[in-house]
Amino acid sequence: MPGPELRQIRAFVTAFARRQAARTVELPGGFAVLDDAFPFSHGNNRVLVDGVDGNVDPEALPALADEALAHLKHRAITVLDDATGTACAGPLIRAGYFHSAELVMLHTGPVPDGGGAEDVDLDAFRAPLARRWRGFLPQADDDAVRQLVDRRETRRRGADVVGFIGARTAEGDVASWADLYMDPASGIAQIEDLITSEDHLGRGYADAVLSTALRRAVGASCATRFLIADADDWPRYWYGRRGFTVIGRFHSFGRD
Repeated sequence: MPGPELRQIRAFVTAFARRQAARTVELPGGFAVLDDAFPFSHGNNRVLVDGVDGNVDPEALPALADEALAHLKHRAITVLDDATGTACAGPLIRAGYFHSAELVMLHTGPVPDGGGAEDVDLDAFRAPLARRWRGFLPQADDDAVRQLVDRRETRRRGADVVGFIGARTAEGDVASWADLYMDPASGIAQIEDLITSEDHLGRGYADAVLSTALRRAVGASCATRFLIADADDWPRYWYGRRGFTVIGRFHSFGRD
């Protein structure tokens, strides 16, 4: 059974997805989130399985996703229970999905001093964010990149407190940025999508953003501070050196 922090995090992620969505469709063991304004965005248009092993039929999941996402070119499924995600991997891979694991990382280290980052609006980092997306997805057209940038504003619906935090250069440009979602009533905070402009990598801007976000969360009495990192990518180790510990796994499945 997952520990209390992981259960709290799963509940927060589920509630965030529901609140952010333009509409939802209930499914056995979970639900689909949909937003017609951003059809390219997998995060805004996906099936989210929040039930535990035994509440979900892995063999039926590909057909459920096909029905819920029939109007879209892509298929995207997120499974929040590790055992369920493992059980779903075989049927979904046979149905043509790729599978990746995401690590739930809890901040267990000391809260760093300093920071120096500040609240920023999306327009302040719109251009460097678009450049980063063009680097991540060179095959994406201009409309797809626009959607991936503009969708960030929909996240403001997801939690009681949602902010964008950015670290600026001496010239005033936003060099690194991240989202911070908080529910002070339940004492939980998520740091999401920490990205640095390619022109400013390796200069400490990401540390400034992360430190500021952690201090903000502590100031809001959020004792559970977490982020989600790709299990196969280097940032997980960067976060590990900054006091984050793996406490669970989510599973992502996709098909274009």
